[in-house]
Amino acid sequence: MVSIEVTAQNESAEAAAASPRQGPYLCGIDAAMDVITGKWKSLILWELDNGTRRFSALKRGLPGVSEKMLVQHLREMEADGLVHREVYREVPPRVEYSLTQVGVELNAALAPLGAWGQDRITRIGAPMVVQHTAP
Repeated sequence: MVSIEVTAQNESAEAAAASPRQGPYLCGIDAAMDVITGKWKSLILWELDNGTRRFSALKRGLPGVSEKMLVQHLREMEADGLVHREVYREVPPRVEYSLTQVGVELNAALAPLGAWGQDRITRIGAPMVVQHTAP
């Protein structure tokens, strides 16, 4: 028999208070780019748009990301209120990541940029490493 205890983390006030990013910003684009700067952050958002993922599933879905970089980006994104980390106290330990409402809203804002990028890939005939289907 496996005992399960869920530890939920406050994804709004505590995460925002812990955020290392406080401005000042030149404009809204500056503030938005501040939370998604980093090679893997937008791809983590995109991967989590498909639903809750364990760390190993995220790593598999992001070919080329190192474990260290994925951990670092997930911690920053959690501190920025984009990602929720849920720890299940069970054997073996289990941790799952999902988007917060803020993360969902950011993904919606990034969707037109993704569409532009997809059009560019097609137009210039660039190869794609992995073909994903976003929901």
